Amino acid sequence: MAEQNNQKGGQQQDVNQLLKVRREKLQNLQEAGADPFVITKYDQTHHSDEVRSLYEAHEAKLLAGRPVLNTDGMDEDAAKEAINNDYNERRAIMDADPIKVSIAGRMLFKRVMGKASFCNIQDLKGKIQVYVARDSIGEDAYAGFKKSDIGDIFGIKGYAFRTKTGEISIHAEELVMLSKSLQILPEKFHGLTDTDARYRQRYVDLIMNEQSRDVFVKRSLMMKEIRNFLAERDFMEVETPMLVHNAGGAAARPFETHYNSLDEDVKLRISLELYLKRLIVGGLERVYEIGRVFRNEGVDTRHNPEFTLMELYQAYTDYEGMMELTESMFRYLAEKVCGTTKITYQGTEIDLGKPFARMTMTEAVKKYSGVDFDTVATDEEAKALAKEHHVEFEERHKKGDILNLFFEEFCEKELIQPTFIMDHPIEISPLTKKKPSDPTKVERFELFCNTWEMCNAYSELNDPIDQRERFAQQDANAEAGDDEAEHTDEDFLYALELGMPPTGGIGYGLDRLCMLLTDSAAIRDVLLFPTMKSLDK
Repeated sequence: MAEQNNQKGGQQQDVNQLLKVRREKLQNLQEAGADPFVITKYDQTHHSDEVRSLYEAHEAKLLAGRPVLNTDGMDEDAAKEAINNDYNERRAIMDADPIKVSIAGRMLFKRVMGKASFCNIQDLKGKIQVYVARDSIGEDAYAGFKKSDIGDIFGIKGYAFRTKTGEISIHAEELVMLSKSLQILPEKFHGLTDTDARYRQRYVDLIMNEQSRDVFVKRSLMMKEIRNFLAERDFMEVETPMLVHNAGGAAARPFETHYNSLDEDVKLRISLELYLKRLIVGGLERVYEIGRVFRNEGVDTRHNPEFTLMELYQAYTDYEGMMELTESMFRYLAEKVCGTTKITYQGTEIDLGKPFARMTMTEAVKKYSGVDFDTVATDEEAKALAKEHHVEFEERHKKGDILNLFFEEFCEKELIQPTFIMDHPIEISPLTKKKPSDPTKVERFELFCNTWEMCNAYSELNDPIDQRERFAQQDANAEAGDDEAEHTDEDFLYALELGMPPTGGIGYGLDRLCMLLTDSAAIRDVLLFPTMKSLDK
């Protein structure tokens, strides 16, 4: 143990010395009048991927028609000479009409070789090799470059070329340090592999792990394309309150806080629903919001206490309209974000291009458990079936609650390909319109994909009398101990009494959708700053 402690102490001492050297280098730069922190901007004209694309297109144009070198029949020395001459001729043609570029980014690799060196610069779009020669950038600048550290940020002007090994690179003509890195990045070959550290220090993760950076670039693209899709359907994006007196619209426990200036306790919203439906009452026929909601619940691979929810409401349609919109949007997003409607999640192919399957909840339970709840007449019969099939329930549960418990136990794990599960029991759907043909069920669906619930949609309840009765049942559930039950919202009921048109509504967990489209194993992998327990706890 003492030996291990000595080793750790020695390693920490080495790190401290390296950090001290970096600060000394910064001080030397400042004393020489080259303080990188006084620079306020840099003219970045291209990213790394643009440099490659431009060069390849320019090369194809300038070298069009040039014969491909054939070294068949040559001995080794002659072949080497021919290859070298061919490279020099091609290089001369390209250098006569160079592509000038100005890039900026973080240096992640450096190889010094006397009067010329190579380094790799990483920007938003990837990495590119840079050739740094003393004769091109000047003796002082080259001496400064040799003293630079991995992690320093540079601005580089020069021209693109292809090395003898075929790698498109930049020949630096000007090199300016824009920021001095005073910390040491993780070891380059392994990156930041500690999962906890990746989530706590996402900024380091983004530097070291290209896959993580790609996930968040795709997440941004997904958000952009959702807005584009809805704009084409004439939806308005709106914003509603986060701090509310009555956190309704979902079955979840809220976070509570105190509003000092009003001297009132308030809750953080758990849903967007009730305010968006007020806007439908107000005549805004197609509205949506993308926003954070907060649910005081546990953390696992698919749940985070604060997450991004999108809800949309469309007047004069129903849950069938929401199914069409959802299927079309998922297909559209797969094409835009993944380039194909056949995606792979953790090795399983999921086809978003085919028509999505449809089953009622009763049909799904019958298929996967063998129990037909349409033949179950009473709550007592349902409870007896639950005991027989080892499905846990609470005494307050009714037939519809137990049907849902059967679905969760036997069906969800079977739903890999996209499937709409329709016509839920009224007991678990307090804001949904009853089915005219069966008042024990409601016009509601959830889309399941990869065993996950991806969204939840209704033909919205617009009967204020029915809604008041259902709120009363939720109040009773809360008094019976259900801390996720909703409560009567008098202002919302007043809005309904003014009159709300027939409306279809839906909510999407966008973090989970991002997991699916980026093949990410956990919700924390698609949240830049996921909820973490404090290190000092």
